[in-house]
Amino acid sequence: MLRKATVLMSKRKEGSVLTPGSQKRQRKEHTAIRSDESDEEETLEFSASSGAPSQASDSEVGIIESIQLKNFMCHSNLGPFQFGSNLNFVVGTNGSGKSSVLTALIVGLGGKATATNRCSSLKMFIQKGETSADISITLRNQGRDAYKPELYGTSITVNQHINQDGSRTCKLKSKSGTIISSKKEELIGILDHFNIQVDNPVSVLTQEMSKQFLQTKNEGDKYKRLEELKQLYLEKKESFKSITFVNDMQARLKELKHQMVWAVVSEMEKEVELLKEGVRAEEGNTELLQKVEECQEKVNEAEKKYKAIQDKLITVSEEAQGLHPQCISLKAEVQAKRKAVNEAEIIYNRSKTELKRLEKDREQLHKQIEELKSCANQVSEPEKLERQRRIAYLREQLKAFHDEEVMIGQQLDQFQQAISKCREDHSRLRRESSEVQQALDAHQKQLRDLKDSKTNALKRFGPYVPAFLEAVEVAHKQGRFRKKPLGPLGALIHPKDPELNLAIECCLKSALQAFCCDNHSDERTLQSLMSKYYPRGHRPQIIVHKFQNKIYDTSQRAVHHPEFPTVLTALEIENPVVANCLIDMRGIETVLLIKDSRRAREVMQCSRPPRNCREAFTAAGDQVFERRYYSSSFVRPKFLSQDVEAEISHLNKEIENKRAQLTASQQRLHSIENEIRQNEDHLYGHRRHQKQLQAKIKTANAEIADLENVEEHQTADIHILQEEAEENKGRIESVKQDMQLQSREMEELKNNLQAAEKKLEEVKEKIHQVEEIAGPIKAELNQAESEVENSKRHLQHYEEKQREHVACINKHKNLLVSKEKELEEKTAKARQIFSEPIRVSRTVKSLDAEMNRLREKINLESSRHGNREEIIQQFQHAKERYEDASNTVKNLRRFIGLLDAVMVERLKMYRQFLKTLSMRCRLHFEHLLRVRGCSGHIKFDHKNETLSITVQPREEERAARSDLRSLSGGERSFSTVCFILSLWNISESPFRCMDEFDVYMDMVNRRIAIDMILERADFQPYRQFILFTPLSMSSLPTSPHIHILRMPDPPRDQRALTFQNRNNRDEDQ
Repeated sequence: MLRKATVLMSKRKEGSVLTPGSQKRQRKEHTAIRSDESDEEETLEFSASSGAPSQASDSEVGIIESIQLKNFMCHSNLGPFQFGSNLNFVVGTNGSGKSSVLTALIVGLGGKATATNRCSSLKMFIQKGETSADISITLRNQGRDAYKPELYGTSITVNQHINQDGSRTCKLKSKSGTIISSKKEELIGILDHFNIQVDNPVSVLTQEMSKQFLQTKNEGDKYKRLEELKQLYLEKKESFKSITFVNDMQARLKELKHQMVWAVVSEMEKEVELLKEGVRAEEGNTELLQKVEECQEKVNEAEKKYKAIQDKLITVSEEAQGLHPQCISLKAEVQAKRKAVNEAEIIYNRSKTELKRLEKDREQLHKQIEELKSCANQVSEPEKLERQRRIAYLREQLKAFHDEEVMIGQQLDQFQQAISKCREDHSRLRRESSEVQQALDAHQKQLRDLKDSKTNALKRFGPYVPAFLEAVEVAHKQGRFRKKPLGPLGALIHPKDPELNLAIECCLKSALQAFCCDNHSDERTLQSLMSKYYPRGHRPQIIVHKFQNKIYDTSQRAVHHPEFPTVLTALEIENPVVANCLIDMRGIETVLLIKDSRRAREVMQCSRPPRNCREAFTAAGDQVFERRYYSSSFVRPKFLSQDVEAEISHLNKEIENKRAQLTASQQRLHSIENEIRQNEDHLYGHRRHQKQLQAKIKTANAEIADLENVEEHQTADIHILQEEAEENKGRIESVKQDMQLQSREMEELKNNLQAAEKKLEEVKEKIHQVEEIAGPIKAELNQAESEVENSKRHLQHYEEKQREHVACINKHKNLLVSKEKELEEKTAKARQIFSEPIRVSRTVKSLDAEMNRLREKINLESSRHGNREEIIQQFQHAKERYEDASNTVKNLRRFIGLLDAVMVERLKMYRQFLKTLSMRCRLHFEHLLRVRGCSGHIKFDHKNETLSITVQPREEERAARSDLRSLSGGERSFSTVCFILSLWNISESPFRCMDEFDVYMDMVNRRIAIDMILERADFQPYRQFILFTPLSMSSLPTSPHIHILRMPDPPRDQRALTFQNRNNRDEDQ
């Protein structure tokens, strides 16, 4: 049902009605005078008056310039649509968004959700799956009736943002896009100023309201539409206040305003001139450019110096490296000769120890002989001889024991050294065997993966990868992913040159096994799936990267080398998401691939690397930087190999080699273990024998001591002792001769050792000298490198300063352009206010201060006059009560009589105006019906506030007039068009909208209705009409006033909108 049909006259029109002598007032009075004449004359009068166009300025305010929707209803992005200033037809198939545009117009200009007849709450307008919706409507704001043109400019943009909770926020923007206000009161003020009522069907007639417009059962409801028009007009009329003439101070204030305008222009001209001088001065300053050139020369010199020092250091380093093998061999020779000298010294020291023992025995024998000689007479000869023989025997045994102990000690050392060496060899062999076994296991696993990859290439990335990818596919079909993850990335790339497979694999490393997701929600889902298939610690990397359908443009930051490709150009990548992911994560557009390592060093280290190049990889997988080189530990590619049979053959050979190495190592380990056991057995046996000898030596020494300490003076056989002494003397001589030979041999070995050590020292000295030479060169190289870095920093600093300088100049130029533009605008505005330029000597600040003082004076005088009048009124009132009490009643009666006359005149004028509006609406309605050959009547009962409409179809001319509910759908639609055009004729809204005005019409009625609308639009060229229809409107005549906007066809799966039950109404926010 129609709730409002109010007609608001614009504020300027109201002023014209109330201003004496205005054209509008004359026309109104003329219409009232002629209202009692015949219908035919009134029709002619009406046609002439309705056809008179409004002033041109009316079309400059309030009409819709454009509208744009985002996430509104079922449209993610609709518009922007540019409307013409007069007649607009919005055509399109059902579901294309025509009604959405009209609904957005109501909601966007502050209307409630219920006023659209589409939803009960604003949140129901948000597109499914989104959290908010946006509506942008641009209204024209030009001419004398513009709303705050100094703030908004020539157009006002209303932005409505609808939130998921049903609330909405409004932003009002100026022509330049600046946000002026976000208050609802400001929007209401704009709508009131433009006389816009979006919830009034006369201004905006929706599809549902168009169907029900004339189906109102209660005639009082129809009358209320016109009554609301009249009531709102009277409220506006009563709220209009007359304007008083300005006094001298206001004239002075106006004069100061004129001066202020041109003072602002003058100050801005000075500011523009200062900016021009500043730009010229900045452009003439070439100091920074000279600094940049000087720094560039210094950088070139420093780099040249660095290159020379680097070459010198390489030469010296090569010389030092050539001496290292000689030094190592000399060290080994010195160690061998030192070992021989030590062994000779050990033998010499043993002989020396033996000599000392023999000399001690000689002294003891000499002493015993002397003792025996002294006591020869006291001891019996047989006992002495027996004791001497026993002592001599024990001494011989003791000497044999000592010799055997020395020999056993030497053998123990030899066994101990042999065991230690065998154990070291055993540990080394065990480590080597373990490494060989690990390599063998890795090769066997890789061989199994390669054999499996013959049937499924994905198994090369792990035996669980195919099953995992199937699980990802199932989860994607179940809707668990927004976008299906991609991976492994190595399976989605293909090298163009097989020789570069290892280089690409060394570059990308773990990224070959990585997966790529579009968002973090998909990442969490993928991690959950990985935990079921990948063992802990072996899960690949997940890269979150926004999926795009186009590969990045890397032309500015990529390496361009005429001879060598980058990783990006060396790969065939079908999916742009994979390419973009590798560009972001690894920078493959900046990595060169150079097969030869020597050539790679020349490109990256002997001169400056190519532009944008960060690193390079060789065919062997080595990584080359500008000042560093890292060798690869990989021999063959694991994931990117294309010849699987060759890889399997190569792995079989390596596995056989590793098995042979492992078998040899095991045999050698068994041999060393047996040798260790044998040496340990010998070691334990010799230690037992050594302990037995030590016990025998101890026993013999004790027995000798007992024999020597006998209290009885026994005589010994002096001859035997003398013979023993002679024998001991011979042994001493023999030992001395041996010691002389050993000494000469030892001296010769020491001389050889000294010669070898001298040679080693000479080589070390040479190396030291080379290192001493290289040390300053290194320091000099570091100094040169520091100079290069400093020069580059200075160059970068001055280049940055130069860029800032250029940016500052451009900024000042842009500011100058904007200031000049602003100056032109202010000059144009100043000429609009006061056409002739004024020379102003005062500043804006002083003018503003004087204007503020004047305003304060005006306000003060106004307040004073108000108080003074009140005092005078009170005094006059008291005086009248005191002096003329008898005349009070007479004056009051006279006053009442004057009021009665005024009220009678006002009532007469009101009834005359109401009758005029009713007659204009009725005559226009009947005139439009006659175009189709129909007849009808609108009956206004202002007393009972009712409105009744009857329509006589052409086929039943002689029958009684029909009620609207008895008409067919097409006839009712045609009658609706006639009625809404009649209301449009007496309304003053800047724009009128009607959705599916031709619903249920046949072709004849539709043609006539369109002709009537075209005629009405032609009569009112300064009013905007927006009509929505599913027809193509291709038969319309060509006219600059007619604008046809064709909506795009909806997607195949979008033919209807789904809304919630309107019983669940929410309060509009």
